Amino acid sequence: MTKIGLTKQEEEWLMCAQGMAHEAGEVLKGFFRRRDLSIEDKGNAYDIVTEADKGSERIILNTLHTRFPDHAILSEESGDDHRPARYQWVIDPLDGTVNYSAGIATYCISIGLKVDGETRMGYVYAPTLDEEFWAIKGKGAYGHGERLQVKSTTELQRAVVSTGFPYDKATNTDNNLDRFAQVMPRVRGIRRLGSAAMDLCYVAAGWLDGYWELNLKEWDACAGELIALEAGAFVKRYREDHGICILAACPGIAPQLLEMVE
Repeated sequence: MTKIGLTKQEEEWLMCAQGMAHEAGEVLKGFFRRRDLSIEDKGNAYDIVTEADKGSERIILNTLHTRFPDHAILSEESGDDHRPARYQWVIDPLDGTVNYSAGIATYCISIGLKVDGETRMGYVYAPTLDEEFWAIKGKGAYGHGERLQVKSTTELQRAVVSTGFPYDKATNTDNNLDRFAQVMPRVRGIRRLGSAAMDLCYVAAGWLDGYWELNLKEWDACAGELIALEAGAFVKRYREDHGICILAACPGIAPQLLEMVE
């Protein structure tokens, strides 16, 4: 892992995130594509949790409680511990659970760290694909041993972008289908990766030109948002009435894309 110009504290954060993500990743790989995987609904058939999510989270929480007992934690499955603290870890132990439950390898572990409310570290690890991305605020974004940089695309018609759809898509008409229909004819292609953290990291890596989505949670966006920003992406949370609505794109197409999805 490249560690250019990090303080001792930043290196400690990063190495902790990497270590617990890789340990949790072994749990996820162990359950992946098993036909006996236990899957539960979280309110509807579209929002689910598996025994793998819980096993991954258990490892991460145990590590954080041991190494940073005074830090607060916000995690998808356990929620917010509401502890008043300068430091808060923001965890998604399995981002892309629907993909994972279907046997599709586009899933990841997402770990962010906020200091005084500001995201200072982001780490994303995709176990089956063996891809990792990370950023420290002000120190750049990295993946596969090199610094990440967004693409320089300026023409929307040459862009490949991604999006996603909220879990309440069947009952809420504000479900992104109208925006999808507006964007589709004007871009080279739209992809649906099924993991917000990976969408954001793929923008950072220059593999996607842009990404937008509605109704995310903080654990979906925290780490990947910093990684995209540190790679030079234009990133904006553009609505406040439907969860986290976020756009990340290379600067050359961001204004056009934002106009269509706001």
